[in-house]
Amino acid sequence: MTSPSTTLSLVDTDPAELAVDAVVIGLHSQTVDEPGPTTNFAGTLLLATGAESIAAAFDGRLTETLALLGATGSPGEVVKLATLGTVTAPLVAAVGLGPEPTGAAPAPETLRRAAASAVRALAGTERIALTLPVPDDEDGPAALRAAAEGALLGAYRFAGYKTRPQPTRRPAVAAIAVHVPDAGDDRAREEVNRAGVVARAVARTRDWVNTAPNELRPPAFADSVAAAAREAGLGVEVLDERALADGGYGGILAVGLGSEAPPRLVKLSYDPAAAGEGAVKRLALVGKGITFDTGGVSIKPAQGMWEMKSDMAGAAAVAATMLAIAELKPAVAVTGYLPMAENMPSATAYRPGDVVTMFNGKRVEVLNTDAEGRMVLGDAMARACADGCDYLVETSTLTGGQVVALGKRVAGVMGSADLCQRVQRAGDAAGEPTWPMPLPDDVRKGMDSEVADISQVNATMDRAGHMLQGGVFLREFVADEVPWAHIDIAGPSYHAGEPTGYWTKGGTGVPVRTLLELVDDIAAND
Repeated sequence: MTSPSTTLSLVDTDPAELAVDAVVIGLHSQTVDEPGPTTNFAGTLLLATGAESIAAAFDGRLTETLALLGATGSPGEVVKLATLGTVTAPLVAAVGLGPEPTGAAPAPETLRRAAASAVRALAGTERIALTLPVPDDEDGPAALRAAAEGALLGAYRFAGYKTRPQPTRRPAVAAIAVHVPDAGDDRAREEVNRAGVVARAVARTRDWVNTAPNELRPPAFADSVAAAAREAGLGVEVLDERALADGGYGGILAVGLGSEAPPRLVKLSYDPAAAGEGAVKRLALVGKGITFDTGGVSIKPAQGMWEMKSDMAGAAAVAATMLAIAELKPAVAVTGYLPMAENMPSATAYRPGDVVTMFNGKRVEVLNTDAEGRMVLGDAMARACADGCDYLVETSTLTGGQVVALGKRVAGVMGSADLCQRVQRAGDAAGEPTWPMPLPDDVRKGMDSEVADISQVNATMDRAGHMLQGGVFLREFVADEVPWAHIDIAGPSYHAGEPTGYWTKGGTGVPVRTLLELVDDIAAND
């Protein structure tokens, strides 16, 4: 695993006197009508709060010098400047924060992305200090959490599989000190500790997603998750193919039929009652674990199929969330269900036209073997309801329709209205936005089957409303009394482009931070 080895600490020493290799300061842009006499940048620069002593050491010419170097203050831009002995650190890195917010600190997401951009730009540097705006008021904890999370996520590196050293690959920053008004403040320490736990969970998710699919087939994935969970003190149950057959998990078994690597169902449990808590709410988390998806008999196009190693991102996120919960110890009983299978075409693969009996007894007519995620999830969600829960949240790379409708950054969320709203608020707070989608009755009507209880897709709509079809199908496996939410992360879970903000190329770790925010919300308000 490539979990971050970067250390994070707090400091309240004058930034100009910090014994580090680089100091990161924030830089705001201010638009004006005409470019200045020495730059083509049509604006002025304004140093963010926290950089005052650094500016004083440059005799008030710091912004002018940064402008000459091409700085604009645009979000995420990083410009480096040698200090030449003006301050203790040999290097200042100015990271853009965009326009100065009127009467407020920058939004947490702005700080999160800026910290990550700066840390990534300073790769190869041993020790740095972040002097981004962390106000000494009610907005301070959120700002500190965002800056700390962003810094650690920006330091993430996946080891990869190259056999030769890469001269251009610089090591991640080893130590990051975050400048705050009071480094001894208990709340500040709590936020930094939490940021470390969250960043490790996101990094572990990314590691699992980035692992080559030949190394992470269902049995190996289950073993990896189970080993980490046992080490964390979680309850662990792993159902192999025989146990799945005995238990009636027809959906998981059907999808796994085409692969020589048999399917698994992993259950992870955290119970705060063991720590002396009284009655608490019970949250079930379910994550799709298709370790590779060819589409099966309904095979996918070859172009881009290599990204289907990420089709287990939901299970990876739930597993990593459970590991973080074991450290954070919230007053919520949380159980994770990870159905794992490899969807392959072969002589033994399931077929269009098959009728599959699911864990809850419903019979499903298969029309498209590439709609396999809903099959394994239906079994796992029904099991979660049978075990008992007060809330059920499922996340999966379920449909390409999510990407078509909402793009690569915004996940779709559907299910019970109140719980979907809570998920959306949690995602907004974490910087992982979601958007509510409907579950129309006409979509369900088109899934009536002539030979079974429900068909797997709506044949009359073809690909139209495909994300909604997935949600409508999953609803069939949730008990009537259980509030539930389905988060479709087909786009946000994997980033194929160049690094941006706190996203590196590959797995992103979405929606680990949303799930942890939701757990905090339930613990505080239920």
